[in-house]
Amino acid sequence: MSQDIAIAPWYRQPWFWFLTIAPLSAITFSMFMLVVAANMKDTMVTDDYSKEGRGINLEIARDQAAADMNLNADITFENRSILMNISTGQDPATFPYLVLNLFHPTLAQKDRTIQLRSNGNGHYTGTMHEDIDGRWYYELRGPDNSWRLKGEAWLPIEDNLHLSAKGSIKG
Repeated sequence: MSQDIAIAPWYRQPWFWFLTIAPLSAITFSMFMLVVAANMKDTMVTDDYSKEGRGINLEIARDQAAADMNLNADITFENRSILMNISTGQDPATFPYLVLNLFHPTLAQKDRTIQLRSNGNGHYTGTMHEDIDGRWYYELRGPDNSWRLKGEAWLPIEDNLHLSAKGSIKG
């Protein structure tokens, strides 16, 4: 007494789908991640670590040069205008121009470089092309790049942003 029982085709078998769903989902997810990794550019990673390491000594020397000159600056942000007063010790600075670099903490395409023109007697002015908002790293340097003042600030700021060189620079 044998009875013929109809067996469903392979694609209607529940155990087939139960056993293949995990490998199929892993393959799909890995293909998705491969496409994302290939199309995204990581701007925070550098590929020349030895060059970066050698540059650290130069940066420390530039910080120390600013401390030796006793540089102090006050920056005021008024809409897209930047007004700055800078002094070396007790005397106003006499640089022909200064460069203010604003670095976004995570997005390199938002970084800004602003050239500040001298108005005489330690007063400098510059203009930004776009409004800025949020946390920024700043670096103020001279025309010959022999010194720098650096730090971090939330911009725009209501009061003046005071920059000063620290007395002892450590690496």
